[in-house]
Amino acid sequence: MPQFYLPGPWESQKPTTLTPEVAHHLRVRRIQTGEFFPVFDGKGQVAKGELLSLSGKTGQVQLSDIRKDTHRETPYAITLAQGLAGGDKMDWIVEKAVETGAQNIAPMQCERSILKLTRSSDAERAQKRLAHWEGIIQAACEQCDRTVFASLEPIQTFENYLKATPKPALKLLLSPDATKSLFSVLIENEPQDVVLMIGPEGGHSPEEEAQAEAAGYQLVSLGERVLRTETAGVVAITAVHSVWNTEMQNRLK
Repeated sequence: MPQFYLPGPWESQKPTTLTPEVAHHLRVRRIQTGEFFPVFDGKGQVAKGELLSLSGKTGQVQLSDIRKDTHRETPYAITLAQGLAGGDKMDWIVEKAVETGAQNIAPMQCERSILKLTRSSDAERAQKRLAHWEGIIQAACEQCDRTVFASLEPIQTFENYLKATPKPALKLLLSPDATKSLFSVLIENEPQDVVLMIGPEGGHSPEEEAQAEAAGYQLVSLGERVLRTETAGVVAITAVHSVWNTEMQNRLK
């Protein structure tokens, strides 16, 4: 059974009122009064809920076994700095970034971005997109059993993102033309917080790559094939976990 997001703060001494969203999901899942289901608060806290009542758009649940559980989070934080992609690609990117373990998602408007959301006239559209992506983050956590929501940064231009501080020491821009591989950089470095920067459709422009290098980013490649923007981030995040988790496990042997 998937877990359900129930915002805190929680109390174990008295029943908690369900949100309309959770009440709807429980009804769809045909959870009956007296049955138990897992809940999480998006900040690493989990509990076991017993459904006491369900009526209309609300209900009551009794929480027990409230505890901290962040075992699915890695000791290093991955930030996916993603160039805005058109259509529904950003929805897919956000969802898969959460499922594969990114802790931070930073949408950037780049030179070649088809989607434009950083002009003052776009403020309302940008806020609607962010709210939509936050919903996707919640749903993805419910599906993959993560208990901590990935943070979502405001939409900003590529230049402003480079200037924003603080950033991890290890900053990588994925480029199909790079001569250095992502794998070699991960092997050379201890597990640590890292930024993975992905361009939109068409990739980053040469000028953006030069700006990123000047800001301390290393240009790295994922291999011989050119990946789509919605694929590159998922592959890069998975590669980080594959290399660094193996390294940490070897140290424990």
